[in-house]
Amino acid sequence: MSSNKERPRIAVFKFASCDGCQLSLLDAEDELLEIVAAVDVAYLPEASRTMLKGPYDIGFVEGSVTTHQDAQRIQEVRRQCKTLITIGACATAGGIQALRNWKDVDEFVRVVYATPQFISTLKLSTPIAEHVPVDFELRGCPINKYHLIELITATLAGRKPNIPTYSVCIDCKRKANVCITVARGITCLGPVTQAGCGALCPSYDRGCYGCYGPMETPNTASLTNQLRILGQTDDQNVRAFRGFNAWSWQFRKASEECEHK
Repeated sequence: MSSNKERPRIAVFKFASCDGCQLSLLDAEDELLEIVAAVDVAYLPEASRTMLKGPYDIGFVEGSVTTHQDAQRIQEVRRQCKTLITIGACATAGGIQALRNWKDVDEFVRVVYATPQFISTLKLSTPIAEHVPVDFELRGCPINKYHLIELITATLAGRKPNIPTYSVCIDCKRKANVCITVARGITCLGPVTQAGCGALCPSYDRGCYGCYGPMETPNTASLTNQLRILGQTDDQNVRAFRGFNAWSWQFRKASEECEHK
């Protein structure tokens, strides 16, 4: 086996997030042991007190940029990492906290905090790619641990990762699920959402919430019109698109078009 100095150095960084995507990495368990044997995990505060300084061969970033400190720190992270990969809805689309982007953040600070003058925050919660170049975005809230393993393996091997970009509807067809929107009139973002969860919610007669963000070529306008035919109001459509991936430009455009209808 090669020495640690010869193995690729990996780092995992956290910004504004719930840590769920890092936990998905730790949940890989047996597969993670094999990965650790092939790399040098130099920086992973979630699981180790060993925190070695860069540079790193591969950097994974969880979380969105929400403060001035975040905006400065991500620049340094990018400089330290040869390859930078964002993981999860927060890092790739601003996360659920991006709902603030349509509201008055100063008012939130005033109402929530007893001493708002001590709070320093940005007006927007934004994905990492709006601040630095990103080599790959792994979607999900949280991410699929098997997709993460595939991504790490592919990156180490120097090949393109085999991550699906088709819609959740494909997984529903494979599982022989009856379409809950057509059959029962239930709001479902499956037709415009990237697969990754195995059609979890539709398999239990619940509409897709868009956890994995927009698929490769989402026709949000067509879905919105279909939902209107089924009786959903534009206000309800706005709420449907403003979830975990609200600030992804395709979902953002869809929600704003419904809002200004």
